[in-house]
Amino acid sequence: MSQPLLRVDRLSRHFRVRRQGGAGRQILRAVDEVSFSVERGRAFGLVGESGCGKSTLARALLRLIEPTSGRVWLSGEEITALDRRALKRARRRMQMIFQDPFASLSPRRTVAQIVREPMDAHHFGDRSERADRAARLLERVGLGAAALDRFPHEFSGGQRQRIGIARALALEPSLIVADEAVSALDVSVQSQVLNLLASLKQDPGVGLVFISHDLAVVQHICETVGVMYLGRLVETGPADRVLSAPAHPYTRALLDAVPIPEPGRPIGGRALAGEVPSPLNPPPGCPFHPRCPKALPICATRRPSTIELTEDSQAHRVDCHLHDPEIGA
Repeated sequence: MSQPLLRVDRLSRHFRVRRQGGAGRQILRAVDEVSFSVERGRAFGLVGESGCGKSTLARALLRLIEPTSGRVWLSGEEITALDRRALKRARRRMQMIFQDPFASLSPRRTVAQIVREPMDAHHFGDRSERADRAARLLERVGLGAAALDRFPHEFSGGQRQRIGIARALALEPSLIVADEAVSALDVSVQSQVLNLLASLKQDPGVGLVFISHDLAVVQHICETVGVMYLGRLVETGPADRVLSAPAHPYTRALLDAVPIPEPGRPIGGRALAGEVPSPLNPPPGCPFHPRCPKALPICATRRPSTIELTEDSQAHRVDCHLHDPEIGA
């Protein structure tokens, strides 16, 4: 079996925050022992409610923030073990597309300077080669070389996101992490940007981690998907299998909350009952049990283990007592 492009093993990121009232500090488990892998030429989708830890996980993968524990390998090299100099060299192979196209671009730099910046930092070719590549990248994302001498404020949100994608592609990375790359865009331009992101996978050496709230988009772009709740992956597997026949009640609730555009049906989907627990004080046992319509008594006291639902190469895993043969029956 070939080695995956990205392998993540029990990655965690915890923050020490001041207790309410100022008496000491407590631990916020933003990301807690997350494991998954991404194959070359494939996309891994990450979904979940706002605040579940998706963006923190994305930054920890690339060491934009340092993980508290766990290990990450990119093409067999352990990223979490690299020193500062070696990490800078590795950054050439992993890039990020940020969620907010208005905040992620410097207003004081021209588009040419923004797209060339990664190439300048990593001494990618000579000056003329960098200029030529910047022009080609803008053509690839649908803006054209005429945009090179303009500033970010002269572009719409969709055009700014294209500039961010061009910057992410500047060093020919093998791993691209797209954090809600289309959430700030108008519907009219979302499909264009999504098609551009989907085309990146055509290179067999490139892998994509795609973070989104839109389950239909994830199913369209991604081969595998992970469902995140309170910093943990509660279900992972092939996107068509997880999103058509979900095994975890939380995944089912996310799908039920999606409005269906059908005459005669209610406009909104079924909202998930209850409030998201605080990651500062998560519930005992299964963190989803206070909101789960299928909770068992054991869910309130024991955290579920990971259950393998399939034995084929496309593993479908779920953290839920309902699928534990010793408990669910």
